[in-house]
Amino acid sequence: MRQIVLDTETTGLETTAGHRIIEIGCVELIDRRITGRNWHYYLNPERLIETDATKIHGITSEFLRDKPRFAEIAHDLINFIRGSELLIHNAPFDVGFLDYELQLLDTQWGRIEDICQITDTLIMARNLYPGQKNNLDALCKRFGIDNSQRDLHGALLDANLLAQVYLAMTGGQVSLLLGGVGNHQSRLAPQRISPNRPRLLVPPLTDLEITAHQEKLAAIDKSSNGNCLWQRLNQDHQAIDLC
Repeated sequence: MRQIVLDTETTGLETTAGHRIIEIGCVELIDRRITGRNWHYYLNPERLIETDATKIHGITSEFLRDKPRFAEIAHDLINFIRGSELLIHNAPFDVGFLDYELQLLDTQWGRIEDICQITDTLIMARNLYPGQKNNLDALCKRFGIDNSQRDLHGALLDANLLAQVYLAMTGGQVSLLLGGVGNHQSRLAPQRISPNRPRLLVPPLTDLEITAHQEKLAAIDKSSNGNCLWQRLNQDHQAIDLC
């Protein structure tokens, strides 16, 4: 199972106002493992960036002046994500901008949903935690993921964080890297969850608790005509211990 966690940064909020993508970051997961293979580019949008947008991601028009245009990296991007499941936080925003960029190229690729399956992790989070904050910072805090480097938004940085959030949110510890970092202009390696929680201590059962447990199992076994599964398991374990 190949999944790509994707994030973008843009010149502004609306494609209807002609705003463009200026950064794309992708992080690859295979069978719920962060592989270390990233895809990342800064892009020249051929237009000015709104001041409010720069305050969010810190990217300036001057920095992007010598960067490639979307048309120059589009084929490489499509090859990287094709056939995968895209994991995107607030997917309509990023997918809307990607579709807009493809539309400007007038290519045969069509829409992103024609190329990939799309999963919106924001909807997942809202279903799991209704009435709570479910932005990326709030989810990192909830799962004990270190986001201290996130002074500003960044496509690859946020994709790395979202990969960890997704694995934690879907019931799994972040797996070890498969190894072999193959990236394009990558600026950040994947991070792992480092939960700051105390070690769980399980006190031993008292003799009184053991006796009460055995009596309860005996009562269940009697009422079920000898069909208490736990009673049979206990007997099997005792027989194994005697061997």
